[in-house]
Amino acid sequence: ENISDFSLNITDCTQVVVPEEVFFTVAAAGILENLLILIAVVRNKNLHLPMYFFICSLAISDMLGSLYKTLENIFIILCKMGYLTRHGDFEKKLDDAMDSMFILSLLGSIFSLLTIAADRYITIFYALRYHNIMTLRRALVILAIIWTFCAGSSIAIALFSYEAATVIPFTILFPLMMFFILCLYVHMFLLARSHARKIASLPTSTVHHRTNMKGAITLTIFLGVFLCCWAPFVLHILLARFCPHNPYCACYMSIFHVNGTLIMCNAIINPMIFAFRSPELRSTFKKMFYCSR
Repeated sequence: ENISDFSLNITDCTQVVVPEEVFFTVAAAGILENLLILIAVVRNKNLHLPMYFFICSLAISDMLGSLYKTLENIFIILCKMGYLTRHGDFEKKLDDAMDSMFILSLLGSIFSLLTIAADRYITIFYALRYHNIMTLRRALVILAIIWTFCAGSSIAIALFSYEAATVIPFTILFPLMMFFILCLYVHMFLLARSHARKIASLPTSTVHHRTNMKGAITLTIFLGVFLCCWAPFVLHILLARFCPHNPYCACYMSIFHVNGTLIMCNAIINPMIFAFRSPELRSTFKKMFYCSR
């Protein structure tokens, strides 16, 4: 808030405000859609596979992001109504908890995308040994390690968010992990054709390969949507920390609410991609809706 107030004094850019009704509507839609993904995977035993567990991890991250923005807006409304103060001890602890939830959502999304990319890589290039390499137990262990690390990191970053030594590694992690995932996808697509020729003599190899490539394309869409929705907010964090007094930086930070809305849109778009690209999930959704009727 202090940075936003200061930016009005050094730039002519008008602060863009998104109505609270829009925030709550988009956040509620994101939570409900991702909750449907989780319920579908739990109810359909055919979806009890490592890939869908990794997708559930991404859905949980999206839910946390939507929940964070919802709680933040409730906190702001209560402050405006006078029920809470902006600088009290309880309010500061509450703010740290919400910041920790936001960072947990971001880190969870990054590492979930990374595990999904690695899973697709193994599926394509080690198809015959996939079930030996990526067992259900191993997938659960990987997710437990990831979420333990993300939870610890989110608490540490939230508590020491005003230190440059904390902000720099956090912001560097985002492009570094995205670059690694991008390299993984480029390697997948470059070698996919040559690998398909090697296994072309095997029964159903062509169908299997097409299915795996379809999964890789789906995850590429996930990556593109994730970058478009989260990168503007991460850039805002960098500018707010390192050049808050620059008029150009202040002008960009005037669209803070728009960047926050993009994060919640990511939580809405991802389940739509799941439902559109996965026949198994589409079938599960139909059964769920027919049973409810």
